[in-house]
Amino acid sequence: MPTVKIYTDEAVSIDPLLALVPKIKEQLAQELTVTEKNLEPDEISVRIITAKGAGMIAPVEVEITAHNFEERALRADTICLALRELLKNGMPSSVKDVRVWIILVELGHSWQN
Repeated sequence: MPTVKIYTDEAVSIDPLLALVPKIKEQLAQELTVTEKNLEPDEISVRIITAKGAGMIAPVEVEITAHNFEERALRADTICLALRELLKNGMPSSVKDVRVWIILVELGHSWQN
């Protein structure tokens, strides 16, 4: 189950981000689907976190964490740029920048299906 943590500067309203959550899940389900794993939007967890302090490099920063499949690793920049574009287009013009990282790891989970 991939997770998406969206960090916002205190000055950024989270309302536009909340409205984008279904599109984020849908896009990432498509972008993160690989031969070994077909993803559905409801398998992606999105969390929006307002960060305090002045250490952010952009008003909106995103960390995608997902299992390290080779197909994802080869497309990592494309995945990040596509999500960045979606967010930039869906945010008010006062949000001047969005940065996106993908962290590909070996994952375990705490439940059985």
